[in-house]
Amino acid sequence: MSDSEEPLGFDLGEPPQPEASGSYRVLARKYRSQRFSELIGQDAMVQTLGNAIKRGRLAHAFILTGVRGVGKTSTARLIAKALNCDVGPTLETCGTCDACVAITEGRHIDVIEMDAASHTGVDNIREIIEAARYAAVTARYKIYIIDEVHMLSKNAFNALLKTLEEPPAHVKFLFATTEIQKVPVTVLSRCMRFDLRRIPAELLSAHFDGICKAENVSADPEALALIARAADGSVRDGLSILEQAIAHADMEGAGLITGEQVRNMLGLADGGAVRDLFHTILAADPKAALAAMDHQHQLGVDPISMVKSLLNICHATTLVKTGASPPGGGDEATLAQYDHWAANLSFAQLHRLWQLLLKGHDELNRAPDLRDAADMLILRLIHASHMPDPGELLRKLENSPAGAPASASTHAASPAISAQVYTPHDFEALVTHLQENGHALIAHQLHDYVGLVAFEPGKLTLRPSKPLPTEFARDVTNVIRAVTGAIWTVTLSDHEAQPSLRDQELASEQAARDAILATPVIAAALQAFPEAELLTQEGQTLQ
Repeated sequence: MSDSEEPLGFDLGEPPQPEASGSYRVLARKYRSQRFSELIGQDAMVQTLGNAIKRGRLAHAFILTGVRGVGKTSTARLIAKALNCDVGPTLETCGTCDACVAITEGRHIDVIEMDAASHTGVDNIREIIEAARYAAVTARYKIYIIDEVHMLSKNAFNALLKTLEEPPAHVKFLFATTEIQKVPVTVLSRCMRFDLRRIPAELLSAHFDGICKAENVSADPEALALIARAADGSVRDGLSILEQAIAHADMEGAGLITGEQVRNMLGLADGGAVRDLFHTILAADPKAALAAMDHQHQLGVDPISMVKSLLNICHATTLVKTGASPPGGGDEATLAQYDHWAANLSFAQLHRLWQLLLKGHDELNRAPDLRDAADMLILRLIHASHMPDPGELLRKLENSPAGAPASASTHAASPAISAQVYTPHDFEALVTHLQENGHALIAHQLHDYVGLVAFEPGKLTLRPSKPLPTEFARDVTNVIRAVTGAIWTVTLSDHEAQPSLRDQELASEQAARDAILATPVIAAALQAFPEAELLTQEGQTLQ
């Protein structure tokens, strides 16, 4: 068996698998699920598969998809056991017959495993197609397990299609992939699909607790919860972290895995310290906030981990404000802090903090110096926490007397918004205002190349009469906001629209010309002098 195979579950009632003398098997292999009853977090898939087996409605191809470490390859082996067990087909495999034992040990002659990452070519698939013509040697079904199937070449997929469509009755295909979107639709349509979910942190924590007991290792609940959270739904990742934590505890001679040890090992910040930092940011105390960041840096905490923890707090507070429970719960003091923040922060403030933290997290991943970038992010958050809400600021400006200058504090808080808001009374007035304030190109495009669908203060809907730049609506929105000092929404539509301002002007000129030509004097003059032309005051021909 390869180290890349995914663990799925663990049965406390079953002793660990025997080990060869002098060898050590990592937890991810030692506690691999051997029965469907040992799977954790995949109840829907097990039920569907069990019903299909009971009713004899077995597909000839299955595809298993999910993130790394949730058990795709392990589940494929369990399906192979279920189909070939001597007492089957059944989900309740015996685990002792020759077929079950051989599949568990990866040596069954009729269960062929292939890694598509190293066998991507059409020749590899042709070998499978050729071998599939022959019946199984000892088993009920000949089963092909292809891992990371999305890595097959286009020609390899095409070569497989016919066999997938009409395979021999004795052949079953089991595919596993982490990138289902890369598998051709023609292949997906020929398979029964199972989406393996991320394992919830609570189930992972309980699973790891059982493994610790079987390994005679002591671990406090906080440590297991931290490991489960760091695993991000992956059993294999969690078991790798747990194995590292066990080694770390042994090195310290304590024999007990504690939350503090796991935090130090993973570079995680203490939950209480992060909550204190969040409170300091909201209190706009830059000196205390930077001191807290420096303290965490001295402890070896990764700045990106700190930002992730702040994101978690912002998310939990927002959920509490909506009336939901924070993910993972928390002790009484933590829940009280969430309630306090939820009561004192508006949704707009929480959303702004979230966006700033999210942008800061991306910046930290690209920054040459993580520490400096983290400090700048904290200072940015402190500044933003006391900025007025843009919507509220706009309402105050709109309600102020016309022409009244904005207060000094308002002007300083939001320099991007003009002290005086200009509200055009119609579309033509808006275009003229843009022309007079240095935006001739946008004004020209609005004048000549669009028709008005709808106009109201703050909202403009237009229909282009000719192709315009891709970002036209965005550019117009930004220019109008800059010139009027108000927030506008500009959208493009295919609905019926007025003629463009240019077309309206041309139509008006034509109507004026027709009216002039219709007067008796002009009509008589043109009849007497057929070569005469009607000119404007500027000397242009009006015809």
